[in-house]
Amino acid sequence: MIITPFLVIGMLIVFVLLFLFLNTVDKRKWLTGLISLVLTPLAYFHLFYPFINIISNYHHQKRFDSEAWIEKPALRYEMIDNTIASDTLKGMTKDEVSKYLGSAEWLSWDDAKKTHDDNKWNYGLGIEPGAFNDKVECVEITFVNNQVFSFKKFQQDITFEKKNEEQ
Repeated sequence: MIITPFLVIGMLIVFVLLFLFLNTVDKRKWLTGLISLVLTPLAYFHLFYPFINIISNYHHQKRFDSEAWIEKPALRYEMIDNTIASDTLKGMTKDEVSKYLGSAEWLSWDDAKKTHDDNKWNYGLGIEPGAFNDKVECVEITFVNNQVFSFKKFQQDITFEKKNEEQ
């Protein structure tokens, strides 16, 4: 385990809260301190840490992996920051991008032409973890002269498709 400032501060907070709570039950400081010391790691890793993970949207970043991108589309948000920062796809052709990412999931709409734009491919990245996330992460890849020109991350509202009940 790596000792980080967040871990130390979190453990101190849990210890103080446990000590104050247990001090209301028994006034013997040495016993309250000893029980608090024993219960702190348990309370931290089973109560405090999971709660923080639920309300925050922190997630681990991973390096781009073409196979994982295609097989697990709901976890693409873990790879996109690394992909954009490292310019992994910059300068690739549409065929190369299609090989690495699979075919475009949808094309952007061009209002001027009143049709889909073949040079703006979109991929869904999944929903980032967290209790308050109500958006789906997406990325738009823009091609100029059949080569990747830019990436743009954006968010969309989560929508649910209704099944046709007549079928």
